[in-house]
Amino acid sequence: MGTNKHNELTPEEEYILVHKGTERPFTGELLHNKAKGTYVCKRCGEPLYRSEDKFESHCGWPSFDDEIAHAVRRIPDADGRRTEIVCANCGGHLGHVFFGEQFTAKNTRHCVNSLSMKFIPEV
Repeated sequence: MGTNKHNELTPEEEYILVHKGTERPFTGELLHNKAKGTYVCKRCGEPLYRSEDKFESHCGWPSFDDEIAHAVRRIPDADGRRTEIVCANCGGHLGHVFFGEQFTAKNTRHCVNSLSMKFIPEV
């Protein structure tokens, strides 16, 4: 936790986490995951999201309405319309956060690339 060591990434993972790419919608392996556990940053292993905060938004990417405290940093996107979300520990690109869509009571949607995360099942 809080280390500078980064995990080995595939070219696709590097494209997303390092170069701020986006995986194709409805293709991510974590999109339909409903198991209990924790989603961690694939680049550094820091916990990002809990399974109980994941919800079905039908947008094509895993969606969460809350993050683990201090795990995700928000950065205004260069386009001036969106807010990028990155791992607070390593700066790896996760996706974008949106507000006011009324999907959940928290009224927040973290739209996250599956390739940015690894799922650790609850034991």
